[in-house]
Amino acid sequence: MKAMILAAGRGERMRPLTDFTPKALLKAGRHSLIEYHINALVRAGITDIVINHAHLGEQIEAALGDGEKYKARISYSPEGEKGLETGGGIYKALPLLGADPFIVVNADIWTDYPFKQLPQSLFGLVHLVLVNNPSFNQKGDFALQDSHVVNEGKPSLTYSGIGVYSPALFKECTPGPFPLAPLLRKAADAGQVHGEHYHGIWYDIGTPERLRILEQTMRDQG
Repeated sequence: MKAMILAAGRGERMRPLTDFTPKALLKAGRHSLIEYHINALVRAGITDIVINHAHLGEQIEAALGDGEKYKARISYSPEGEKGLETGGGIYKALPLLGADPFIVVNADIWTDYPFKQLPQSLFGLVHLVLVNNPSFNQKGDFALQDSHVVNEGKPSLTYSGIGVYSPALFKECTPGPFPLAPLLRKAADAGQVHGEHYHGIWYDIGTPERLRILEQTMRDQG
């Protein structure tokens, strides 16, 4: 099974930290955000990793290389300076990801989620990991009814930025920038999205303040 780490975001809300460093390379403790994901994926036996990048993307390639130092095989999907948004970025990387379901992870989260828990086959088009709503997303994104992810319902939950995707989700797409959310909502309406509610540690590192909170938590835990 292959994985894709989404690292093409410009990180506007993280400025000025991202003026000269891509968001994925910002450090929390000893490692950059993206390195935590690479190491966690490798521990789960997932060593074929695709990383997309845009703003300052050459720094990501220089820092991570071909993945050998992580015992992984890393390939890259460059998108130019402006990027292709989440949906367009995944679509462009499909030739590198192959015909089987693949894992997608947002680079700008931090979690102890065990990637080996993800399904290697899908009952529909997508499997999403959902978490409790953080303070900045109190309305949530989806609801979970049994194992089905639906667009409306209670309790509402937040998409964690971790999922397993079938390439078939993108079969009607065309090259260029486009968001992922409309594809997920359409698939959910069709009953093609399953998921789970994860209760472990999860941080969305969307602002400098949230990065500071994560760093403080790491220090407190030793």
